[in-house]
Amino acid sequence: MTAAASDRTSAKTDGITPHGGRLVQRQVSGQEATELGERARSLPALRLNARQLCDLELIGNGAFSPLTGFMGPDDYERVVSEMHLANGLPWSIPVTLAVNEVDAPVVGGEIALLDQQGSFKGVLQVESVYSYDRAREAREVYRTEDPNHPGVAAMLAQGDTLVGGTVTVVDSPATPGPYHLPPVATRAAFAERGWRTIVGFQTRNPVHRAHEYIQKCALEIVDGLLLHPLVGETKSDDIPAPVRMRCYEVLLAGYYPADRVILGVLPAAMRYAGPREAIFHALVRKNYGCTHFIVGRDHAGVGNYYGTYDAQLLFDQFDPAALGIVPLKFENTFFCTRCGGMASGKTCPHTESDRVSLSGTAVRAMLREGKLPPPEFTRPEVAQVLIDDLRQTPVA
Repeated sequence: MTAAASDRTSAKTDGITPHGGRLVQRQVSGQEATELGERARSLPALRLNARQLCDLELIGNGAFSPLTGFMGPDDYERVVSEMHLANGLPWSIPVTLAVNEVDAPVVGGEIALLDQQGSFKGVLQVESVYSYDRAREAREVYRTEDPNHPGVAAMLAQGDTLVGGTVTVVDSPATPGPYHLPPVATRAAFAERGWRTIVGFQTRNPVHRAHEYIQKCALEIVDGLLLHPLVGETKSDDIPAPVRMRCYEVLLAGYYPADRVILGVLPAAMRYAGPREAIFHALVRKNYGCTHFIVGRDHAGVGNYYGTYDAQLLFDQFDPAALGIVPLKFENTFFCTRCGGMASGKTCPHTESDRVSLSGTAVRAMLREGKLPPPEFTRPEVAQVLIDDLRQTPVA
């Protein structure tokens, strides 16, 4: 651990206490980064894939506090089996570095971490090298061993050996730009605005009317909203992050009070781990400074692997004080033609036939034909962004 990284680990933060009590930042910049890169030239090197690079960045900027690096066997085993770190803190997703056994480094040494193009990203102090049971991790974390599950597929494709240890990361975000706000920046922005209660909203999709409704319901009880789309690795058929960002921009410009919302990006890889990933997403947003977190239907789910409200139920298994962030649980919402507005099963007494409901397949078909879905389903400005993108995308 460098002196600079150690200092940043204990740095004071504004607002809600980060997970574990402090924001752990493992980044260096300027002369320190230059010197680290020069030293790394003599080290054995490992090229990281897109998912591993996302994890490295989030360890570096403090979003994965209290982690200082990739998990060793003690943390890994307890997270997989009990959803807690070895020190007892809640943590639901293993953050590991997998390699092939023949490429495993020597414990006690260091390795340089590179991206796929060979650019230097950081150094790992190797503290452990250990084997793991992929089938067991699939069952525990993803609740399935089905290789068609995208999270399981990604795990099955990775190496058979895990490397644990502390990292030092050069400060070079994978997604630079005005929305790339690390935890220290979002916390400073909240403090500048005088926000004491902030709700985080996770999304990997454009925000439609149902999402807008629950965000605005949440805004009635907190000071501000962090609209925090995930822009790391996702499924190939998910809408690309740049397109989604344009959707968020036009929506915020026309339908949200500018002084109540901050748009930032989360450069994380999507696991599609359903309930466990909902806990993980909440803890990460706690590190970004959120006091509340929206949990809707099938949070972080895919296909039919999880029950509609399994994620909400999992929050009930944790000590609220240990989690340290308040889940706001919302049922499926929709536009009811008889109510004349957005509602949910908690507030609307009418039947399915009165609700504006469209499948993803139907919406995509309409967009490809250049037709706007009903305004009760999505704002026309958002739909137009998606139509424009589809017109530029060749049909497979």
